[in-house]
Amino acid sequence: MERQLDAYCEHLRSERQVSPHTLEAYRRDLNKVLALCAKQQVASWATLDIQALRSMVARLHQQGQSSRSLARLLSAVRGLYHYLNREGLCNHDPANGLAPPKGERRLPKTLDTDRALQLLDGAVEDDFLAHRDQAILELFYSSGLRLSELTGLNLDQLDLADGLVQVHGKGSKTRVLPVGKKAREALQLWLPLRALSNPADDAMFVSQKGRRLGPRAIQLRVKAAGERELGQNLHPHMLRHSFASHMLESSQDLRAVQELLGHSDIKTTQIYTHLDFQHLASVYDSAHPRAKRTKGGEQ
Repeated sequence: MERQLDAYCEHLRSERQVSPHTLEAYRRDLNKVLALCAKQQVASWATLDIQALRSMVARLHQQGQSSRSLARLLSAVRGLYHYLNREGLCNHDPANGLAPPKGERRLPKTLDTDRALQLLDGAVEDDFLAHRDQAILELFYSSGLRLSELTGLNLDQLDLADGLVQVHGKGSKTRVLPVGKKAREALQLWLPLRALSNPADDAMFVSQKGRRLGPRAIQLRVKAAGERELGQNLHPHMLRHSFASHMLESSQDLRAVQELLGHSDIKTTQIYTHLDFQHLASVYDSAHPRAKRTKGGEQ
């Protein structure tokens, strides 16, 4: 079983050319299944059936694995069996029709509009780090970029004159996004300082030594800004969530928000309708004369 798993991972690496991160995640999930097969005395992938796999998923759920993690694991199993069937090593897929246990869907954390403005409208010192970090924060919130999209951004992907940025998202999909006025102003202040660092390549955001900023470095700078300006934890995806939530509150156009975020499935975007309802419910509770609550929750 391990030998066939090794062959599948090599197929993913050489033929499918998946990223090292994705390959590691697939291998980690499939190793969990492999270990459970050994415990349940399943001797080969060909003899693993839906009942045994369902039992494994239930055991992992009892051990604290989230519904989302188990969904990813089942996806990895389906990929493995697609390969095994193609190679003539199996003629079934035990994950077919098997769904993970339903879990509580957690709403993403966001900043409200006032907190977002508090973060971005503070005084910016006139130096390399301050202008760079301000441009990063503004671009995250202005255009809803993923962390990977911002770290991979190059100069030729930005059109300041037209206020557009081209990003390469998940699945190598490219989309063009608007860049707001405040973000353009921040970038215009940053780019001359960037040039002074003698950049090693065309990376949009670089260190003082001219090297492209990696994901961890950007996460730390965003976290520091959140602690300094808001007194709270802040991460890049919270800015993306805030962008999406505020866009939906203002436009009520779910399809447009889906396009801006680069979601292939609108169901992924629909999480923000729940956030929008929370906003509307909050407005209702505070404004409607028959909805105002007294302390303690009594009406």
